[in-house]
Amino acid sequence: MGKTTSSAAIGTGLALRGHKTVIVDFDVGLRNLDLIMGCERRVVYDFVNVIHNDASLGQALIKDKRLENLYVLAASQTRDKDALTQEGVGRVLDDLKKDFEYIICDSPAGIEKGAHLAMYFADIAIVVTNPEVSSVRDSDRILGLLASKSQRAEQGGEPIKEHLLLTRYNPERVAKGEMLSVDDVEEILSIDLLGVIPESQAVLKASNQGIPVILDEQSDAGQAYSDAVERLLGKDVPHRFLDVQKKGFLQRLFGGKE
Repeated sequence: MGKTTSSAAIGTGLALRGHKTVIVDFDVGLRNLDLIMGCERRVVYDFVNVIHNDASLGQALIKDKRLENLYVLAASQTRDKDALTQEGVGRVLDDLKKDFEYIICDSPAGIEKGAHLAMYFADIAIVVTNPEVSSVRDSDRILGLLASKSQRAEQGGEPIKEHLLLTRYNPERVAKGEMLSVDDVEEILSIDLLGVIPESQAVLKASNQGIPVILDEQSDAGQAYSDAVERLLGKDVPHRFLDVQKKGFLQRLFGGKE
């Protein structure tokens, strides 16, 4: 569970709250966003087609089946990573700004071209990390790039607003010393904590069904993403799912676990 799951959940959460939102997949070659959003069969034109003027933005945007004001711009599965250009991406984002309140750029893992372009034009960065040393170290590297290689940094503008989203969090494993704690990660990265998403079977289930997990309101993960969206919109919501849950008698009896 990572960046694409989080992009889908946050974009859906913003649309649920009445904000016209588009989620753009920057992961050229892999293209996972449309699978998680459940619209993979409806992809005719993609982000790269629009950049190369093979299709208009209107032809490439896919309207979500569930929410009136949510759209997806899929990545290309067939082109190489260099198919995205800074000038082309900038042009498409400028066009999207005319029509959308929020543009969620789903960055690929690593620091290749797609990731660089996803962060280059950003106003807000949600740094998605797992509570493992290698993941947190990669995120620290991304923070360095956000501070030095973004358009805002180049032009001497206001810094990008950075938020930390910690996923796959398991308090029991933290207690055993198998995972970093929230405090550990905050200390290393020193950015505002937007949300902590607990490790949950609901995430995999939702992904397999092509439904953003935030729509599963019964699951801990869905609720945690919902809380994160509220915080992103400026609300003060207490963090949940940080401590080991004491199991009730029936859960202990049947080994129940979310």
